[in-house]
Amino acid sequence: MKKLIVSIALLLSVLTAFGQIDSAQMLTDSLEASLQYAHGEIKFQNGIGTLSVPAGFRYLDAKQSQFVLEDLWGNPQDSTVMGMIVPENRGMLADNSWAFIITYEEMGYVKDDDADEIDYDELLEEMQTESKAENELREQAGFEPIEVVGWASKPFYDKEKKVLHWAKELKFGTNEFHTLNYNVRILGRKGVLVLNAVSSMSELEEVQQNIAPVLSAFAYADGSSYNDFDPELDEVAAWTIGGLVAGKVLAKVGFFAILLKYLKFILIGVGAAATAAWKWYKRKTEPPTVRNIDESANS
Repeated sequence: MKKLIVSIALLLSVLTAFGQIDSAQMLTDSLEASLQYAHGEIKFQNGIGTLSVPAGFRYLDAKQSQFVLEDLWGNPQDSTVMGMIVPENRGMLADNSWAFIITYEEMGYVKDDDADEIDYDELLEEMQTESKAENELREQAGFEPIEVVGWASKPFYDKEKKVLHWAKELKFGTNEFHTLNYNVRILGRKGVLVLNAVSSMSELEEVQQNIAPVLSAFAYADGSSYNDFDPELDEVAAWTIGGLVAGKVLAKVGFFAILLKYLKFILIGVGAAATAAWKWYKRKTEPPTVRNIDESANS
């Protein structure tokens, strides 16, 4: 909370000193306008497949997504982000902003034999116990302690479509506002496409309503779908359906540090807008960096 107050106060003092801008809203509007959204068909550079941006959404490419996640939302650096699917009718710094973050985990072919045998209530209890035990490690790694409050949407595996999805309700540190982490996994021949929706709990119904169109928007490239698996050529993952939900396949501290890092909303609402606007304003007012010809040519 102290960081939030300091950020807001700093921004307001700068605006007053310069006397050039009436409010932080003008800065955030300019920042939002600088983002270049895309529609239509998106071909991912890793060749894993294509995304046909669904109606009511727009797409941010990998570079811009990293800027939003790291610079605006305060998350660690991550070069694995492939892009974001964002609702058409709101900006990235709006109070009710949310997005589907797209990544791909090349983990091998995930067998789904255990899908019908999992007791998800028991699994939840195990996750809650493990989360408490791991909070000390997470804090040492620079992350807030996390409480797994419960299922926001109980895990469900669509065996026909080879899609697994579930949602957790989380509490970060002492934050009174709970966070929604809606996970979608589309199983493929050599790995899993990950769609991770992050928002406040108040957006749960809206996120759920958009799962179907977002799922139908992605298609694996020829030869990369789940049914293309060749047991003589392809590796089988150590992960199972239950393992994907529980995160047991990752190191103890790695589960929450990696899969849930995008839920670490350091600044929300006005605070986010103020801090992001301040960063943008500094970039606009700083003198340009002098770069040599070789560096520019290779960038």
